[in-house]
Amino acid sequence: MSEIRIDALLPAEMATRAEYLGVRKAEMPAFTMFMLAILAGAFISLGAIFATTVAAGGMSVTAADGTAAYSTGLPYGVTRLLTGLVFSLGLILVVVGGAELFTGNNLIVMAWASGKVTGRALLRNWTIVYAGNFIASLATAALMFFSKQYTFGSDAVGIAALKTAVAKCDLGFVQAIALGILCNALVCLAVWMTYSARTTIDKIACIIFPITAFVAAGFEHSIANMYFIPYALLIKGFDPEFIAKVGDKVPKLELLTWNRFFINNLIPVTIGNIIGGAVLVAAIYWVVFLREKKA
Repeated sequence: MSEIRIDALLPAEMATRAEYLGVRKAEMPAFTMFMLAILAGAFISLGAIFATTVAAGGMSVTAADGTAAYSTGLPYGVTRLLTGLVFSLGLILVVVGGAELFTGNNLIVMAWASGKVTGRALLRNWTIVYAGNFIASLATAALMFFSKQYTFGSDAVGIAALKTAVAKCDLGFVQAIALGILCNALVCLAVWMTYSARTTIDKIACIIFPITAFVAAGFEHSIANMYFIPYALLIKGFDPEFIAKVGDKVPKLELLTWNRFFINNLIPVTIGNIIGGAVLVAAIYWVVFLREKKA
C-alpha cells in the first residue's frame, strides 16, 4: 500500500516534477501553446495594470487650478512594496489559471539538460510563447489606451505609466541585462517553489514574495515591459492633449520611443531573463538534483 502524503514536495521531487512538466510543455501542440501564451501575456498585463494604478497612489497630484489634489506621502520603499505585491496577480493567474509564460518556461532547460527535450523543441516553445506573450501584451495595452483609464486619479495613473516607461527606456544595455538576470532568477524561483505545492493557496504563497521582491527592487521583466512601454507609447503618440497637460510632470519624456523600447530594454532584458532563469535557476537545480540521475 503506497504512502499518502499531504505535505509539500521536497526539492529533489520538485526537480523531477520540473523535468516532467518541461517535457509536457515542449510537446504541446503549437496552437494550444500559442493560445496559452496569449493568456499569459494578458495575465501579466493585468498585473502591470494593477501595479501602475497602485504606483499612482504614491504621487502628489496637482489639480487643473494648480492646487494639490491629493498626496499620499508614502515613502518610496512602501510604494514599491505595494506595487510589487499587487503585480503578483499576473503570475498567480498564469500558474493557477494555466498559461504559458516565456520567463517561467526557461525552466524547461531542466528537461533539455536531461535529454528528454531536444534543443529544437525548447527553442520552438520559447519562440511561440514569446510571440504569443508579445501579441497579447500589445493588445492589452491598446485596449487600456482606449479605456482612458490613464486619466483616472486626476491623471495620476497616466503620469505613473509614463514615468515607468521612461525609466525603462533610459537603461543602459548592460544595466538592463543585469536587471533582467535578477528579475527572472526570482520569477523562476517562484515557479520552482510552486512545484512543491499541494494546494492553490500553497501556490499563491510561493509566488507572492519573490514577485513582490523583484518589482520592489526595480528589476526588469521582458513580458511585463511588453505592456508597460507600449502602453505609455500609445498615450504619448495618440493623445497629444493629455501629453500637453502632463508632459512637464514627466522628466525625459523624449526618451520614450519605439527604438529605445527594443534596443535599450526589450532585447537586453530578454537576454538577462534567459540567463537568470535558464542558468541561475534551471541549470543549477539540474546539476544538484538531476545530473547524477542522467549519468
